Amino acid sequence: MANQEEIIYIGFNQDSSCFTLSTEKHFEQSTESGFRILRTYPLNYCFQRLFPGSFGIVELLYRSNIIALVGGGKSPRYPFNKVIIWDDHQMRPTGELCFRSEVKAVKMRRDRIVVILENKIFVYNLQDLKIRDHIATCVNPKGLCCLSTDTERIVIACPSNQKGHALVKIYNDDKTQVINAHETSLACIALNNDGRLLATASDKGTLIRVFNTDTGEKVQEFRRGIDRAEIYCLVFNPISEWIACSSDKGTVHVYSLATSVHNHKLGLSFMKKILPKYFDSEWSYAQFRVKDARTICTFPNEEPRIVVITADGIYYDVDFSNGGECPASNPINLLELEIK
Repeated sequence: MANQEEIIYIGFNQDSSCFTLSTEKHFEQSTESGFRILRTYPLNYCFQRLFPGSFGIVELLYRSNIIALVGGGKSPRYPFNKVIIWDDHQMRPTGELCFRSEVKAVKMRRDRIVVILENKIFVYNLQDLKIRDHIATCVNPKGLCCLSTDTERIVIACPSNQKGHALVKIYNDDKTQVINAHETSLACIALNNDGRLLATASDKGTLIRVFNTDTGEKVQEFRRGIDRAEIYCLVFNPISEWIACSSDKGTVHVYSLATSVHNHKLGLSFMKKILPKYFDSEWSYAQFRVKDARTICTFPNEEPRIVVITADGIYYDVDFSNGGECPASNPINLLELEIK
């Protein structure tokens, strides 16, 4: 008798047009493993690949045939310290990168592949896998790292070797910027498409800060809440008008970066003299509540819409155009979608 299918990894590609779903299902004497590629919005099943082993990371390069794979789960297909470059047209590996410790994350753009270890990050040419850079970081168990997607501007952001500081490297200008983002360790970071804006959250999880990567200056600050929270995801929309975050509090928050749309601010102006930072804070423009589950989210296009996916494979499509508390869309179980 088969056990329930288990999701090991969910992740969006660089422009959020697709996402990958890695799963494994254990039988008495065998394991069925592989990954699926799905269109983000409107939701549509693309294809599935089955393997004799599971994957902890499946990083798709846009909607191309190139996928970076790292073993994971109870029956890993590859070692945890190896990145396999899989060509889905040729249906075979075309390259590999091997390390002395476990790979925490892999990020790609059309000209680079970046491998994140617990204390170091390696940057390679994607075409020939020649190393271009290596970066020492503080302990980075979550594999925090992000890349710009703009073809003309190569920017990478990651934790620096100082707690609460973000390191930004702008390769086109041969420029390195260290940003003192938070007093406590970074929990989540995100770059907008051209890498000119960096969003950060600390392990305290109460504030989201946005910085100009060219100057290092803070340009905006948003309040998620007053209680400590683990931030799961930060993401800009394609034209940097909105930013969203999800956390273990079960709420996805959407904040406006545009001057034409105002975020919520608390009243009680007389309290500003007592708690000026708290009562001057910008709170989210819109919120969407999910039952207790780890979540990731993204903006699938320029419309006021977010897609939220839980760790157990429940998909939500949320229209936040009216702001405030957003009604739940009909949830879809990704594991129950018809496999073609």
